[in-house]
Amino acid sequence: QGQVVESGGGLVQPGGSLRLSCAASGRSLSNYAMGWFRQAPGKEREFVAAVSGRGRSTYYADSIKGRFTISRDNAKNTVYLQMNSLKSEDTAIYYCAARPSLYSNDYYRSDLYNYWGQGTQVTVSS
Repeated sequence: QGQVVESGGGLVQPGGSLRLSCAASGRSLSNYAMGWFRQAPGKEREFVAAVSGRGRSTYYADSIKGRFTISRDNAKNTVYLQMNSLKSEDTAIYYCAARPSLYSNDYYRSDLYNYWGQGTQVTVSS
């Protein structure tokens, strides 16, 4: 059965950058819209960014807009989250998720994403 796997997390200083990757096996990501979510300790999982199947539409949470960029390379079956100007409040486990279609009125809803990775830890600290 296909799955998605995140990578690229780690420890970074405030103001630094990281690029997360989400790769798929046994499944073509080009058939899916993709999203990134995150969950900080003691908090609920929250939407970060989403991209449509062909990459034509992207959506971002207000808290990361202008600092994070979601992109995809369907030829490599991989989705990316470039994170710049990282802040301590960006510390969380970041999850990649897939859903069949993306709509402008519900892209942020985690319950509509069918497939989830195990997550990758991002820690922003000096």
